[in-house]
Amino acid sequence: MSAAVLEFSRIVRLARLGADPFRQEIAASETERAALARRFDLLSLDRLTAAVELVRQGPEIILLSAAFEATFVQSCVVTLDPVEGEVSESFALRYGPPEAEEGETGMADDDIAFEPLAADFIDIGEAVAQEFSLALPAFPRTAEASIETEQPPADAGPFAALSTLADRREP
Repeated sequence: MSAAVLEFSRIVRLARLGADPFRQEIAASETERAALARRFDLLSLDRLTAAVELVRQGPEIILLSAAFEATFVQSCVVTLDPVEGEVSESFALRYGPPEAEEGETGMADDDIAFEPLAADFIDIGEAVAQEFSLALPAFPRTAEASIETEQPPADAGPFAALSTLADRREP
């Protein structure tokens, strides 16, 4: 079984991390943006950049803090017309050995997700790609897009909308 090829991989070896914060600016290349656009079902991904910081929080725990910006085009869920979008987000993830996750509940920042370390590196590009996917609008719509629905009269009762659906099914 072959290993999955990640579209926006930026490996940082744990041995590279010392007492001082490790900072890196990353940007997806044209080829990487095209691959990410396919992965996330975008018409295009015109820009994806991030500033990432890794900080050791003891011998086994590493905090990743990042801010990213992206410009993209999605399909409208109603008309399929292109919908341009921009997103600018920040996030944090805490990495450590899988057994350290149970001890994480006592950390000061409980809202920071824990990611188990399965190797001697952190892929900061993949972390940014995953967080970017979470920031995308789930149902992009153009300003003109609308869905025509029949509204029952206000005094028709709570199940009036269901009866209009039943009426559609009858020949």
